Amino acid sequence: MAQVIADRRDIDFVLHEQLEVENLSKHPLFADFDKETVDMIVSTARDLALRYIHPTLKIGDEIGCKYENNKVITPDEFKTAWQAMKEGDWFAIDRPREAGGQGMPCTVAAAARTYMIGANMGLMFPVHLIHGPGMLIELFGTEEQKALYLHNLYTGTWGCTMMLTEPDSGSDLSHLKTTATRNPDGTFNITGNKIFTSCGDQDLTENIIHLVLGRIKGAAPGAGGISLFLVPKFRINPDGSLGERNDVYCTGIENKMGHHSTPSCSMTLGGRGACIGTLLGPENTGLSSMFVMMNKFRHIVGIQGMSVASSAYLYALAHARNRIQGARLGDPEMTPIPIINHPDIRRMLMTMKMITEGTRSMLYYIANVEDKRDTAETPREREIYDNVLNFLIPVAKSYVTDRAVEICNLGMQIFGGYGYIKEYPTEQLVRDVKILTIYEGTNGVQSMDLMGRKLMIKGGRLFRDFLGEVRKSLESFKDVPDIRAFVQAMEAAVDKLEAVGEHLTRTVKGGDLENAYLYACPFMDVVGDIMVAWMLLWRAVVAKRKFATGEPIPDPDFYTGQIHTAETCMRTMLPVTSARMAVILDSCNAPMEITDEAFGGR
Repeated sequence: MAQVIADRRDIDFVLHEQLEVENLSKHPLFADFDKETVDMIVSTARDLALRYIHPTLKIGDEIGCKYENNKVITPDEFKTAWQAMKEGDWFAIDRPREAGGQGMPCTVAAAARTYMIGANMGLMFPVHLIHGPGMLIELFGTEEQKALYLHNLYTGTWGCTMMLTEPDSGSDLSHLKTTATRNPDGTFNITGNKIFTSCGDQDLTENIIHLVLGRIKGAAPGAGGISLFLVPKFRINPDGSLGERNDVYCTGIENKMGHHSTPSCSMTLGGRGACIGTLLGPENTGLSSMFVMMNKFRHIVGIQGMSVASSAYLYALAHARNRIQGARLGDPEMTPIPIINHPDIRRMLMTMKMITEGTRSMLYYIANVEDKRDTAETPREREIYDNVLNFLIPVAKSYVTDRAVEICNLGMQIFGGYGYIKEYPTEQLVRDVKILTIYEGTNGVQSMDLMGRKLMIKGGRLFRDFLGEVRKSLESFKDVPDIRAFVQAMEAAVDKLEAVGEHLTRTVKGGDLENAYLYACPFMDVVGDIMVAWMLLWRAVVAKRKFATGEPIPDPDFYTGQIHTAETCMRTMLPVTSARMAVILDSCNAPMEITDEAFGGR
């Protein structure tokens, strides 16, 4: 049962053998998180996920959330799971202790989240919604706001939402119409309508704190005039007790393709003229404040994608081992065999393994970079880690979720006709995973951020620091003799990636913005491919060094699996990545030159 969500052996390998996470305990900030404690945290998260969260997966899909009389009603099993998470203090695991969190390293939190998200991504969504807004209150809230909100949020007593999207303001939030009128007591009357608000209403918590983007009357148009407000479902008295109902209501929930455990709500604020909110942070800095949180949340979205892909892989692997169909090619006896022995099934399984394990390492690595930034000993060291982190955040969100969709589709393909019917789990995973490429900033927007902003800011230093970390790592692999050819192939790919980055930078600076942005998504793909290849090669190096010790290895198949997976990546994926980079360097502009009428359809 434990292996329907994630491979514990692989998680332990990444944490302890690849990233050596216990080294963080040498720093006072993480002194309590030695290897024994880390293993206990992951085991507890796995047990919680299997006992309380995973049983809600099918319930959430088939029963889901219901909307009645301006309220969202969740299944009873959700409330049981929520209470279990409250008792275990799982709502702010990597927030600072002084703010009410557990103070856990981000790397360890990523591993714990793998199990809980993989058990039911939709049920875990309101948990993550508490984490992000709570972080903004920590950073930008007044002492009074911190005292009123943080404890109840970080214990799961209250929930949170992010109210961003409006009917006419989606990816471009600069034209939103929600307005705030100043009251004499310093509060604001909020008026507006929001859509696609995840968990805009639910009955898991006694109150919900909405983070609302709006424009104070008289503020400048555009992004520079947007502020951020705290709008509680129930008003909060000065002593922290709940007061009367605030004028913010859910007016309906969307009937979605999947992700049914999370209600996507349309919301109205101030429909009766009495929606009261308080300013969070300085006026007119709402978007910049929100994006501080979005960076963290986008990394979690990447973990969502990897976790669902991990589950899809394990289901497909188990099915392939048990499903008897066909005979081995060339067998004159035509003896029926498990389908895992068929070449095309092995090709798909290897692709699933390669991407799932590569993206797991990538996401845990990004979390580890955040931990290392927070424990850095010099300003330059901290700057390097911060630059790498910021460069890779859109990759964590976009690349990983795009690949997760592919992995879930492959899982369904391995199940064949069974995978297409609701009796089997792959059908739900395919429907659930797709939303990850759309919400929290579509993957196209993430690609524009990576190419148009992260590549360009600080004179390209983020990109150079990222390449520097990859090259430094590859240099350290050269003591392993029989993978030198793969290291050289990676070095050539990194050099070519640098040339691609320089090409896109020149294109932007030359004023041909449309041609540059035409290749933003391909640039995202090649950066992600390089990350996966690097991570898998790193894994193979660890395995090779393990064998080189000459000591007995209790699970040699696991380590040989790392070596074969890396070889598959180096010989089948990396050449395709090189071709993708050649396409970017060629920069065909035909998609921009074609006329609207020439697309046809009229």
